This record gives sequence, structure tokens and C-alpha cells, in this order.
Amino acid sequence: MNGDRWATVVGFAGAMLVLAVLVWVVGIDDIVDSLLDVRPAYLVGILGLAVCWLFAWGMALRTVLAALDTPISVWMSGFVFAGAVFSNNVTPFGQAGGEPVSAYLISRATDSEYETGLAAIASVDALHFVPSVGYALTGLVFVLAGAVKLGRNLTFAATAVAVLAVGLPTAAYLGWRFRYELEAAVVRVFTPVIRALWRALPGRSPPTAGDIERRIETFFGAIDRVATSRTTVAKAVGFSALGWLAMCTSLWLSLFALGHTVPFSVVLLVVPMGAIAGITPLPGGLGGVETILGVLLVSLTGVAGGAATAAVLIHRGATYVFPTVVGGGVAFALGLGNRQ
Repeated sequence: MNGDRWATVVGFAGAMLVLAVLVWVVGIDDIVDSLLDVRPAYLVGILGLAVCWLFAWGMALRTVLAALDTPISVWMSGFVFAGAVFSNNVTPFGQAGGEPVSAYLISRATDSEYETGLAAIASVDALHFVPSVGYALTGLVFVLAGAVKLGRNLTFAATAVAVLAVGLPTAAYLGWRFRYELEAAVVRVFTPVIRALWRALPGRSPPTAGDIERRIETFFGAIDRVATSRTTVAKAVGFSALGWLAMCTSLWLSLFALGHTVPFSVVLLVVPMGAIAGITPLPGGLGGVETILGVLLVSLTGVAGGAATAAVLIHRGATYVFPTVVGGGVAFALGLGNRQ
């Protein structure tokens, strides 16, 4: 078993431990009792919202790929994005760990260079932050307006939203302002590292410094083409916003399926906050996302811990387990084609 597989096994073991602690603290009997009260008809709707989310974000990916002269069909874009979600959900550190695999899947599905796939998925992941911060700010405003007092969890959420709202645009501006210096630094740092790693492969000669530089320039060039196309950015952000809305509705409907009606502004705030847990070493944020969602729902809505956790598990079943299973099939199919 290689190091990557060990990292995945350890990551899932940690996630299971976090989930076990969450269930133990909340009370497994309370969670099970709440799940038994679920209205089955709503489960179909929750699953449908997950499908809408996948295809909306798949369309964002398709929009970016079109700007890079790499066409892909609507249906394939949804399945390829499911494959990208699978790679994020089974690797530590979520998107950061899964992007290299996602880039490979995109390059296989579109018959394009790996660097083009990497630039596409990196661009889409970056653009996803725009509507998420917008929804979180909107939800925060309405939640604060109706709050009697600022609890510790609401203060944390407000601080996190403020940091994201200020930090992300600042980082984006600096990255764009000094993009050529950043590209030169990447070439300078990674060229010797890549050549050294390549020499360790038996029977393989390392790529030349010029070839590595060309590939890095291809990646940055693709990023530049996406960022300078206002139409591409606007359309991709629009599809991303639709996907976020579907996810927020999924959590709201999960609560409604258990008999709880909460203000929609709460889920607009809670879902983006839960996504922050995706940066943890846990695969796809498994365990961490559920904990953050559950804690915020209890503190902001007054829903009992068992019911809130049950709703979160239903929501995550549709937005974590379902795309992981579907995306795993996509990844297997593309990988099997490569071996053949």
C-alpha cells in the first residue's frame, strides 16, 4: 500500500473518530429517534437538489473549459464534476488534496493537457468562493437582525465571514497583481524538485527544465485567459451561485423533513461556514463539516441537537455520500480507460 493510500486510510479513520464523538456527545438515541421521524417523500427532493448542485457546478466547469477551447457536453460536465467531488472527498485537505486528481480526470474526459485541467478546476474552485461569501454575508445580516444577543458561535461565524470577505479579495488582487512574479517563482522552485522526483522513477528520464517551464506557463496562461474573460467569470459565478443555493436548500429541506421550519437566512450562513471545514486534514471535511453545521444550527435555531444532527446527516448523505459513489464510478471508468 503506497503513501497516498495510507494517508486516505488514516484520514478516514480520523473522520470516523470525529463522527463517533459527535454522535456520542449528541446522543445516538436522539439522532435515531429523529431519523425515524423523517418524511420519506422529502428524501427524493433532497437527492434531486444534490443532482442540481452537481450539474450547476459542472456547468461552471464547462464554462471555464469553453474559455480554454476545451469543449465538454452538459451531461459529461456534471459527471466529470462528480468525479472531482469524489477526489476531494477521499483525499485529505479536501480540494487542495483532490485538485491534482480532478485535473487528471478532466484531462482524460476532454483529451486535453493536464495543465489545462488543473487550471480549469483551480479557477472553478476559486470562483466558488465568490457566491459563498455573498450568501454568508446575506445570511449573517438577517441572522444578526433577528438575534437577541451575540452568542459565541454567532460571533465566530461573523468573524469568519468578515475574514473571508476581506481576505479573499485581497489575496486575489495580490495574486493577480504579481502573477508574473508568482509564475517565475513557481518555475524557479518547482523545476529542480520535479526533476529530482522524476529521477527516482525507474526507467524514466527527467523532463528538461524547458519542458517543465512550458507546462507551468501553460497553467498560468490558462488561468490568465479565464480571469480576463468577464463573460466567463460572470457565467461561472452564476452557475456556482445556483449550486450553492441548491446545497442551502438541501439542508433546509432536511430540517423540514424532520418537522422543523427554520429561517432560510440561517442555512445561507451555515452552509458556507461548514464548507470551511473542508480545509482540514479529514477527507472532504468528513466529521468536521457535520460538527460545524450541527453546532451552528443548534445555536442559531434552537432545534434540538438530535434533530439538528439527524438533518445534517441526511444533507451530507445527499451532498457527500451520493456524489462520492457516483464520482467514484466516473473516476474508475476514466482510470480504467487509461490502463486499457
